[in-house]
Amino acid sequence: MSTQPDTPDAIDALLGQGPRRAVQLPTPAERERLRTEYGLTKAATAKALGVSTSTFTAWESGQRDPQGEARAAYARLLEGIAAQLRPEPAAVTPPQPQTPAPAPAEAPVPVPMLDQQPDGSLVMAEAAPCVQCGNPSVYRSQGVPIHLGGFCRPGTQPPEAPVAPQPAPASAAPAVAAPRRTAPHAAGAPSSRQASPRVHRAPVKATATARPQVAASPAAPAKYPAGPLAVIDLAPSGRALLGHLVDGRVLDVPAMTLPQLTEWAVSAGLGQPRLHKHGKDSDPLVVLMADAAEFLGLPPMGEDADGDFERGIGRLPETGPVVKALVKAGWQLTQRGFGPWARVFRTPDGGKRVCVQYCIPMWSALASAGWKVPADLDAVQLAALLGGYAERVQTPRGSTAVTGLQLMEALRPPTRAVRTETGWTSGPVEGSRTHAFDPAPPEPPAEHPLAQGRAPGDVLMTETWDWIRDLDLIEDRERGYPYVIGLDVNMAYLAAAGRLTMALSEPVHKLEPVFDKRIPGSWKCDFSNAELDPRLPNPFTPDGLPPTGPAWYSTVKVAYALELGIRVQPTEGWLRHESGPWLDPWHKHLREAYLTTMANLGVPLDLADRDVEAFLAAMANLKNGNPVELAILHAIKSTAKGGIGKLRERPRGATYRPGQRWPALDRPTWDPLNRALVIDTDTVNKHRKIRRHAEATGEYPIAALADCIVYPSKGPSPLDVLLQPDGTLATAWRLGISPGHVKHEGTQTMTWALEMITDDVNPGRHIKGGDAYAEGE
Repeated sequence: MSTQPDTPDAIDALLGQGPRRAVQLPTPAERERLRTEYGLTKAATAKALGVSTSTFTAWESGQRDPQGEARAAYARLLEGIAAQLRPEPAAVTPPQPQTPAPAPAEAPVPVPMLDQQPDGSLVMAEAAPCVQCGNPSVYRSQGVPIHLGGFCRPGTQPPEAPVAPQPAPASAAPAVAAPRRTAPHAAGAPSSRQASPRVHRAPVKATATARPQVAASPAAPAKYPAGPLAVIDLAPSGRALLGHLVDGRVLDVPAMTLPQLTEWAVSAGLGQPRLHKHGKDSDPLVVLMADAAEFLGLPPMGEDADGDFERGIGRLPETGPVVKALVKAGWQLTQRGFGPWARVFRTPDGGKRVCVQYCIPMWSALASAGWKVPADLDAVQLAALLGGYAERVQTPRGSTAVTGLQLMEALRPPTRAVRTETGWTSGPVEGSRTHAFDPAPPEPPAEHPLAQGRAPGDVLMTETWDWIRDLDLIEDRERGYPYVIGLDVNMAYLAAAGRLTMALSEPVHKLEPVFDKRIPGSWKCDFSNAELDPRLPNPFTPDGLPPTGPAWYSTVKVAYALELGIRVQPTEGWLRHESGPWLDPWHKHLREAYLTTMANLGVPLDLADRDVEAFLAAMANLKNGNPVELAILHAIKSTAKGGIGKLRERPRGATYRPGQRWPALDRPTWDPLNRALVIDTDTVNKHRKIRRHAEATGEYPIAALADCIVYPSKGPSPLDVLLQPDGTLATAWRLGISPGHVKHEGTQTMTWALEMITDDVNPGRHIKGGDAYAEGE
């Protein structure tokens, strides 16, 4: 993304008729205060400035300094916001007839007027303590440091409620509106609740870690003023419901039953704009806290004596009162029924289908490893967590893996509406997978109908590494090192998916094909005679050992064989002649979400390049960061990893029998070759870096597992592994948070590692103290 603002119009749209000059930037705390009081999100502000959200976060926090035109544009934005937040001068009232004076009242505190330049812009100087609150301010009143209109932030007292920003003139309407303070009425709500809905602000809890403020996405404020989701909790009275929105607002919810709540969700302005012009908007998501769920008549999971919740099936029975009430009100359920993640819908006569999604945490909706939601979150914090994820990724659709898969189609819809002479029809979207088709026989898992009776050697050779070096190949020099260091590859699968050529069409069989690295497919080759360094994991097999004969390999691995100087002569191939970088938008979207979250946790993108010791310290302290942001970070990682896994989703359920088809096979996204291309690209990337690092340092790994590489080390720091003989850092493995770069996974002793290998246990699995692979790291 460009580091320059697109046009001055983008800034003017935010400010209305903002001033055009800026002298210098206020302090980081003041920058954040101005933006949040004006009601802007980081994403919206970054878009107007023409930079990424992670870059803007670094600007606002002071971790990076904008330069040149970008700095001037940012300063002008802040100056204009300051001007718009400044209170209007008091109106002059005509003299009134004399009346008996009432008892003397306390005189109001006058609001100081800020110093201005001749052109009307605010004077900004070096930050100095405000005379009212003592916190730094760049603004002046008669030369004295003071905050805007008395919007002070006392250090020892709670701040006053922020003043709502004044609307801009109609001739210069802001491109990003401040969060709405009201909510629409709920259709079909009980008559006793038809008074104007009240809007509250959630109280700030006095906890050690403050809840991050996640504003509702301003991309389409008129369409979805309430944001993507609402967390429903029981009011303190115990007789009503409250809806907690992403931006901190709390709405009265006029509903006593699930059908009424569903009607409210449709009319309350919940939803999220589409991510692609041919895609679909995200449906409203309603999250039910346990007290609210019980208030609406939902039983605890598996605990109802009357069987209102079906054990093992995870959904309410169709004959239960809750489901019957929904059906009676005109709502339908998907085939999954009403379970932890439920979707209810209706299609009015001649109208557009209306859908509401429910998430029920007390039924373990957020218990999967991908979410990792802290157990003690209240409704406000849960709204911040799921809302932050929705703002950066998309509205959750179930598990993080399911959301990752559906994000692929949200960014690359399979079809679009096409107008013909006879009406509208469905047409393909360029660069997308438009329909489902069967894979080539070597590619699917063993349960697939095409895999029945398949010979063991006719399986596509692809899975991530689980390799340990033979003890006999670990040299005495290496055994003498006191430590082993684990290097963790950030978002390894996501990094592999960027710009990767992937299959978009059915496989075509060909005998003795001429290899072409531009064609994705499966190729049968024999690499068993290739002579590679045994101190490295073999790139062609999951166990890192040399292949023993002919096998099927993806285009990525065959191309790498050529790079290694291996003779390539395929005897057979299943080729895809339509291809493209299908997952590139998905890669960019999740990369931005990941970098934004890391910046929110205090680790900006360029920290490792600026100060490697500060980067290592920040990463070591990451576990002590805001628990909501940490949960969002974990969910984003799981979205990327789980989404790739869903490309080859296997059948589930006790009733399944091998050879039967299962529902996932009917998705346009289901294709085990594309999963293999991502995994193999990751394997090749790591092998290439291991080779280059060995050439630069003479050091070789003793284990490799998924995205963790374990090296012998003379010291406990990863810098001890990455330093070259001349004292400079090697460049094959780069420290940093960018996907594909590495961070410190853990340090253990060499004695510990040798004991692990002796027991045939991969040291990479436990090098940081737990089971990193099982935990999704």
